[in-house]
Amino acid sequence: MLNERNDVQLVDVRRRDEHEAGRIAGSRHIELELLPAEAGSLDRDRPIVFYCRSGNRSELAAQAFGAAGFEAHNLGGGLLAWRDAGLTFDGGVA
Repeated sequence: MLNERNDVQLVDVRRRDEHEAGRIAGSRHIELELLPAEAGSLDRDRPIVFYCRSGNRSELAAQAFGAAGFEAHNLGGGLLAWRDAGLTFDGGVA
């Protein structure tokens, strides 16, 4: 698993149907539109890496959370880049 030591919070910001089709093992699913309401459930003491299919939606999340004082990052290129790097998914494809 990517995050066995639990040092990074990996958050999938895609829609439910996208998440169900395939995701990175160990990630948490919070749809982009629900992130403001769920911000309090994320640990401010651990970095967050947001991801989506191509990196566009997750970039918005990373910028907003970074501005709010979180150590927030975007998985550049999203799941498409993850797949192109030959990395595995839980449940399916990007």
